[in-house]
Amino acid sequence: MANRHWTPLHIIQMVTPFLVTHPGVKVLDIGSGVGKFCLAGAYYKPYASFFGVEQREHLITHGENARNKLGLKNVHFIHGNITELDFGQYDHFYFFNSFYENLMDRDKIDDKVKHSTFLYNYYHKQLYKKLSAMPSGTRAATFHCLNIKIPPEYHLVDSQAGDLLQFWIKL
Repeated sequence: MANRHWTPLHIIQMVTPFLVTHPGVKVLDIGSGVGKFCLAGAYYKPYASFFGVEQREHLITHGENARNKLGLKNVHFIHGNITELDFGQYDHFYFFNSFYENLMDRDKIDDKVKHSTFLYNYYHKQLYKKLSAMPSGTRAATFHCLNIKIPPEYHLVDSQAGDLLQFWIKL
């Protein structure tokens, strides 16, 4: 299930230089799972802070255990839902279509959270609103998100991995 739910390292190596624009930048991984993106990003960019928000507490626990074993001080995990999160606390965003699980019949991570088409659409609307409210210069990197709507004030500045990885900047 890792290739369906967690970001490959070579993708993280492409994303982190784009999102880490300056020392002290705060990057939010939306639907962080076990924290692979945050952990690797924090290792590659030790002068940035990586935050992962995840609904499943047991996945947060795995991420925190890995962070502690690796001795990374610039990784933080939030047990919660993006609908409750203030995006204004962060500078840039990474999104590996974590909402898609709501449309899957099989290969779900688990059944510890509710899944539905309604939630898929609701979460996307919330993400759209929250990204729209961010200031100019905000960056977002999306992976496997070809069917989601990014607010029109974000401009696609690059794509990689056969267009599966897209880089956006809000003008």
